[in-house]
Amino acid sequence: MSDRKVKNIFVDGRIDPAFVAGSISKHSSKTGIGGHSIFMGQVRKDEIDGKFVAAIEFTAYEELALEKMHQIRADIFEKYPLSCLHVHHSLGMVKTGEICLFVFTSSAHRKPAIDACSEIVERLKAELPIWGKEIFEDETHQWKENS
Repeated sequence: MSDRKVKNIFVDGRIDPAFVAGSISKHSSKTGIGGHSIFMGQVRKDEIDGKFVAAIEFTAYEELALEKMHQIRADIFEKYPLSCLHVHHSLGMVKTGEICLFVFTSSAHRKPAIDACSEIVERLKAELPIWGKEIFEDETHQWKENS
């Protein structure tokens, strides 16, 4: 790793919609940006074996996850001409309907922002040591499998 400070991507609990709106709003003064791409992951109320998911409790091996994210970030900036790249992921309990992942990329043109955003989401799911425990309405639980 470089001497550059590793940015903490983790948020305690849900990602507030006001935070998302504020993040978008802050970029309006950056007039060299022509395209943004946003991905927001939301906890679904899946039905599994007749039971409904009420929440997901996220845990992570934080130090390793942040190191991996730092590398992903460096790879993405090397591959795409981005102006900005922001990633926020929940830890702890997030209820159905709430946002648990927010990825926001910006560039002079739309295609790099869209492609980078998509690649980041796929790499996060595949490479970061983050786990989700599905909590059902009856308070039983199981570990979630990423698809």
